[in-house]
Amino acid sequence: MSKIKAPQPGFPTTRLRRNRRNGWTRKLVAENHLSVQDLIWPIFVHNGKEPKIKIPTMPDVERLSVQQLVEQVGQAKTLGIPMVAVFPVVNPELKSAEAEEAYNKDNLICQAIAAIKDAHDGIGVMSDVALDPFTSHGHDGLLRNGHIVNDETLEVLCKQAIVQAKAGCDVIAPSDMMDGRVGRIRAALDEQGFENVLIMAYAAKYASNLYGPFRDAVGSAPNLGGGDKKTYQMDPANSDEALREVELDIKEGADMVMVKPGIFYLDIIQRVKSKFLMPTFAFQVSGEYAMLKTAGTQGIINFDQVFKESLIAFKRAGASGILTYGALEIAKKLN
Repeated sequence: MSKIKAPQPGFPTTRLRRNRRNGWTRKLVAENHLSVQDLIWPIFVHNGKEPKIKIPTMPDVERLSVQQLVEQVGQAKTLGIPMVAVFPVVNPELKSAEAEEAYNKDNLICQAIAAIKDAHDGIGVMSDVALDPFTSHGHDGLLRNGHIVNDETLEVLCKQAIVQAKAGCDVIAPSDMMDGRVGRIRAALDEQGFENVLIMAYAAKYASNLYGPFRDAVGSAPNLGGGDKKTYQMDPANSDEALREVELDIKEGADMVMVKPGIFYLDIIQRVKSKFLMPTFAFQVSGEYAMLKTAGTQGIINFDQVFKESLIAFKRAGASGILTYGALEIAKKLN
């Protein structure tokens, strides 16, 4: 039997494991870093007296009263989270086919925005512009003869954006996926003297099956029933179309763009960021977060480790920041 020759001195000359050998070298050569400044915290607000109401399909996520919301935003600010995104749980009796409550200047979301801005400075407040929390049918737009109408919906979205801006909203986030809505909202804001209010467009929002827990949280699931939003949200099979959607929103005046959902659409995030070099955000949606949380609760995975890994994946794909329901808990650990 021939004798195995010993490796020659210096073989191999390139040893990638050298940079992985110690924790301090791994930190030095890390290509992406996750920090508290990358986080946006989505929060649900209700108008009842109970400080907190659990959401069965979203472990460790709660609907908050306005007072509790203000307190929690204060905690987020202390931790260094740059912005919160507020979502209203609208009373069923206030919902209607025409979504009039969406542009009531005293509605729940406007009250919540005003309360936050009155109590805290130095933290941004973002709110969605879409009609699904306010419609009796659960859709993001107005229904006519069984179809979502585009241009009539835009008129209501502009009214909604204005009342939110007047309440003190810093970032308007059109999430409806109607054609032309960013341009119309930008024009309406500018006409009313809100040229400094930013727009983060849900530019590539897919008709995903991962939104179920969110719809439970805001109470729109019963209204939508067995319906879907495939005529206005994007087909999960499409990638090139996402670039067209994003390009239109940028041309219409979006300051930032978003891809939603997140983990299942990392390729879209990467393509958008690479092509447009725009501030690009990812939304780790309710279903994605709930799956991770439930698996952690059942001992299938180590939630803390997998959750952080999922957020690093967003950064690696090119995301400027991440909307995640776990923002507060990961911020505590990062600090």
